[in-house]
Amino acid sequence: MGNKLINKDIQNYINANLNADLHTLLLKKSPFPEVSMQEIVQQIKGKQVAERKFPFLLKEGVIFPPQLNLEQASSAKTALYKSGILKGKKLIDLTSGFGIDAFYLSQNFEEVTLIEQNPELLEVVAHNWGMLGKKARFINRKLEDFLNENQENFDTVYLDPARRDQQKNKVFLLEDLSPNILDIQEKLLSISSQVVIKLSPLIDLKYLVSVLPDIFRLDIIALKNDVKEVVVFLSNENIDEIICSCVNLESGESAFTFKFGEEESAESEYSEPEKYIYIPNNSILKAGVFNLISQKFRLKKLHPNSHFYTSFEKKEGFPGRIFEMESIDSKSIKKKEQYNIISKNYPLKPEEIKKKYGLKDGGEQFLIFTQSKKGKIILKSV
Repeated sequence: MGNKLINKDIQNYINANLNADLHTLLLKKSPFPEVSMQEIVQQIKGKQVAERKFPFLLKEGVIFPPQLNLEQASSAKTALYKSGILKGKKLIDLTSGFGIDAFYLSQNFEEVTLIEQNPELLEVVAHNWGMLGKKARFINRKLEDFLNENQENFDTVYLDPARRDQQKNKVFLLEDLSPNILDIQEKLLSISSQVVIKLSPLIDLKYLVSVLPDIFRLDIIALKNDVKEVVVFLSNENIDEIICSCVNLESGESAFTFKFGEEESAESEYSEPEKYIYIPNNSILKAGVFNLISQKFRLKKLHPNSHFYTSFEKKEGFPGRIFEMESIDSKSIKKKEQYNIISKNYPLKPEEIKKKYGLKDGGEQFLIFTQSKKGKIILKSV
């Protein structure tokens, strides 16, 4: 497939139709007898996804796999973050997929091995790595078969298990993934002192710690405040504590690092709104460290269920948004004014609030509808 698709005339046709209606295009006959219109549309979709998720692949000669493989691939930005953590001599990616993570991780390793059970997908990856001047060993094997036959050791084992069952439904528990992490965790740690597993952003952290006794690090990775993945680090060395790191890429915010379990002993003070209001980013909310963030930054909470914080003095370095705000009465809200509306722990949703008060969405000003311990409150940005 790859050799045909990199034909210059075919590539020019693909590039000329990047903004075409794909449903209409599929009804047309391919102008090239050696490739189908389905293959051409697949490449157009690939370029569209690449522009958003991994623009480094928008290079002449690169080809793209089916849509599902593109959707499951990491973005270049989260892969780059992980590449800044991992290094060594020998890396193996046991679930290569489209190879985005392995491509970035390979920057800090001398030898790279990619395992992939789908031969067509592996062929695409090998072709693209060659086009990009990258070297690796590509092995078309089922992960379980490779592990049973393998005699090598590696500095780092990386894997991103499939998170859909045979009926294509999403699954989250480690025993339901493919491969079953609980079944192979000992085998993984027998070939490397460090195993790194990318997991769904929806997975429960306490569950992870309860079923994986060898965790020494947990990273919750958000991109522009959208949690993309939870990354688990396992080690065969004795580990006394688990270090967690919450990161929000492309936000300019510092990572928030803590020891797993610290939240249990942390306490929050409560207060009515003061000069500044703080909203933690979503990686913090995913970690559930609602009292710990309050304690670390010496902030007061408005309400146990709001997860808004306040202070008279501005606390720099807070991992989230900071607003200077004032409390207002609902009667002071004028119709047709423009606001960004945030509603948490409040009876009405933003759309309902806009309708009730006749407000327009957007602009520079913010309204927060929430509760303090004394009851419902409305805050307006200053």
